[in-house]
Amino acid sequence: MTPAIEIQHLVKRYDDFTAVNDVSLRVEAGEFFGFLGPNGAGKTTTINAIVGLARADSGTIRVFGHDNHEQWREARRTIGLAPQEYNFDRYLSIRDVLIFQAGYFGLRGPQVKARADMLLERFGLASKAKQEFTRLSGGMKRRLTLARALIHEPKLIILDEPTAGVDVELRLELWDLLRELNGDGLTIFLTTHYLEEAEALCKTIAIIREGRIVTQESTRDLIAHGASLQDVFLELTRS
Repeated sequence: MTPAIEIQHLVKRYDDFTAVNDVSLRVEAGEFFGFLGPNGAGKTTTINAIVGLARADSGTIRVFGHDNHEQWREARRTIGLAPQEYNFDRYLSIRDVLIFQAGYFGLRGPQVKARADMLLERFGLASKAKQEFTRLSGGMKRRLTLARALIHEPKLIILDEPTAGVDVELRLELWDLLRELNGDGLTIFLTTHYLEEAEALCKTIAIIREGRIVTQESTRDLIAHGASLQDVFLELTRS
């Protein structure tokens, strides 16, 4: 089966600093994949290269078989990105946020409006459809971020710290939602600083340190090396 993401020997430099140094990764279609590392390890740079926000200096990235440089339209059409920071247009209703996002992928008309309404209903936001995002709670803003990433029906969603800043109850609610989406066949690529989140959700985990992958294993096998994922993470990122 064609992998969701296949990265080979990715290098990205910023002047004299090498942010990503010979990174190779493979994420299977339908997988819940965790991408972990300390601040400054290269996680965001790798994500930016996958979605086309950063151009690699060398190496290749394929998304469901599409080269994200030579076939960038096809590659990016398969990806939904849910960033950590909120970057909504504050003058749009949350329903229009979704409809406007679909336009970036050339999607318009009644089907887009119907999908926006379906996503708002699924994410518990239907009653807020006409409100501006500034009036939403933190948990609702997180759900809106996910809904926007899904408006164009991607096969892969990249989540950058999806539960940052929310309380424990909302975090567990979002976990259930992510499990449901993954159960529907959506490939999920997750970055998080909550190691218990990665341990609870991810089937496979890769850990990056100083721009290099130090391990990529199934979560079960990785945990077998220590008492917890936290123990393994600290050992691999501090040695």
